[in-house]
Amino acid sequence: MKKDVVVGLRDGLDVGKIALLVQNACRFESTVYLESEGKKVNAKSIMGMMNMVVAKGKTVSVIAEGADEEEAIAAMEETLLGQE
Repeated sequence: MKKDVVVGLRDGLDVGKIALLVQNACRFESTVYLESEGKKVNAKSIMGMMNMVVAKGKTVSVIAEGADEEEAIAAMEETLLGQE
């Protein structure tokens, strides 16, 4: 399952938000990836996520595959929109 999300975070993906996204992704059984500008990273990997540079207003694809993929995408979307 894949969903495109426009980042609503005022400061984009800063260190704190990256940590929150990784924590959220790790709560789920599904594999979770973020993809932006041709770069796809495992959302459960802090090192991979640190390599993502995403500013407010950019579109990010949230990709999840597994038993709880819908819940995983919803949680990631909520954080990316700045609604956590």
